[in-house]
Amino acid sequence: MTGHRLLVFDTDPALHALLGAVLRRDGRSIEDAYDSGEALDALRRCGCDLVLAGQGRDGGDGIKLLRQIRSIRPETKVILADGRDPVRVVAAIRARAYAYFHKPVPPGPLAHMVQLALDTKAWRDDIRVTSARREWITLEVRSKLETAERTTQFVREVLADLDPRTAEDIAATFRELLVNAIEHGSKSDARKRVRASLVRTSRAVITHIADPGQGFSLEALPHAAISNPEGDPTRHIGYREEKGQRAGGFGILMCRNLADELCYNECGNAVMAVKYLK
Repeated sequence: MTGHRLLVFDTDPALHALLGAVLRRDGRSIEDAYDSGEALDALRRCGCDLVLAGQGRDGGDGIKLLRQIRSIRPETKVILADGRDPVRVVAAIRARAYAYFHKPVPPGPLAHMVQLALDTKAWRDDIRVTSARREWITLEVRSKLETAERTTQFVREVLADLDPRTAEDIAATFRELLVNAIEHGSKSDARKRVRASLVRTSRAVITHIADPGQGFSLEALPHAAISNPEGDPTRHIGYREEKGQRAGGFGILMCRNLADELCYNECGNAVMAVKYLK
């Protein structure tokens, strides 16, 4: 089995201990660095598959280290562990971070993201930023399910200052609509991109997803639970099995329950979900 090398960069020994316990697996080696110099020396010496970057005791931070890594080991994936700051989250996307988590880092989601990072190969141009204003963030997302997971995590971090339940409702809605656009609009064609925007006003957060597909009619979705007739709430499951599709089909129905308003454009290749802030 091919081994993977991970590097943990942070000034806090407790974070090193936590991440070591959470991330250690057969076939993985974990190295610790407490300042930028140590981290860069380790990368120059023998490279690394993945860096978990926080704050260094020399004053260096994860985004600065990420930019330095790009100049010497551009293929290295970097997951940032930093503060609750939407500006830094967007800066991290632009600098091609693989993912971003605010501290204290949640062990389960981080472990999942690390495995996703280690399993992937092509990834560096999967998320492009076309608008970086805090109140209007727009991303062009490559049509891959892995990229949907990464983008949703970035969205969670952008919303981290909201009430946790509201933020998770928005993030879950964003993910389901994005996955639908990737699977059904782009047909999971990695050559295509989905345009995803998160617009924030004083009263609401608006998700807008547009895909390059031909669209659809909400009245003609045999693979989705929203189209099931009364008295047959699972008909779409049989249809998905016949077509060899993954289990699911509850996305639009779930989004209608999580969002306060949900509407599609006329041809069905763009959707807007609105969540009002209490």
